[in-house]
Amino acid sequence: MALAQRASFTPSEYLQQERQSTERHEYIQGQIYAMAGASLEHNQLVFNLAGLLHAQLRHQPCSAFVADMRVRTRAHEAYFYPDLSVVCGEMQFEDEHSDTLTNPSLIIEVLSSSTEGYDRGAKFAHYRRLESLREYILVAQDRISIERYTRNAQNQWLLSEVTEPDQSIQLEAIGCELAVREVYEKVFI
Repeated sequence: MALAQRASFTPSEYLQQERQSTERHEYIQGQIYAMAGASLEHNQLVFNLAGLLHAQLRHQPCSAFVADMRVRTRAHEAYFYPDLSVVCGEMQFEDEHSDTLTNPSLIIEVLSSSTEGYDRGAKFAHYRRLESLREYILVAQDRISIERYTRNAQNQWLLSEVTEPDQSIQLEAIGCELAVREVYEKVFI
C-alpha cells in the first residue's frame, strides 16, 4: 500500500476522493493508502468463497459483498475493502450512497505475503471495533489454512483453524459451512 502525498485527510475528503477514483484506496486515521492488485490464487480463492457463500445464503436474510463494498469501522477511523463481507439482517450504510457498509456480521480476508501481518494485526484491531462483527476469517493463499476468529459473549476472540482438504469450517454468524476442498479448488486441489 502506498501512502498519499498529503499529511492528513478527513473522512469526508477521503470519501469524496474515493467516489471519483477508478482505483481503490483504504483510509486509516487520516491517511489514504492505494491498494495493490491481487494474484491469480487470491482471485480464485475469492471467487470460490463468493460462490460457496452465494449458494448457501440464497434463502437467508443475509447479503454477501465481494471486494468493492467498503466497510467503515467505528468513529470514522478507518475504511477498508474486505475481500468478502456478509451482513445478516438490515444493512446499514454510512450515507445515502449505499457504498460504505457499517454493520458486517462476517469479514473474510485472503492473505498474501505482503499483507498477512497487516491483516492479522492492525486491520483486525480496527475490525474488532465493529460491534456487529461476529466472525473474522483469514484464508491463506500459499498453503491450505483457514483461520476463524469468533467473538464470544464475553467479547473475546477465539481462534479455530482447519488445514486439511477433507475438513470444513462452520460460519455460525451467517449459518454457512465452508468445505476446505471447495475453497481451495483450482488453487491446491
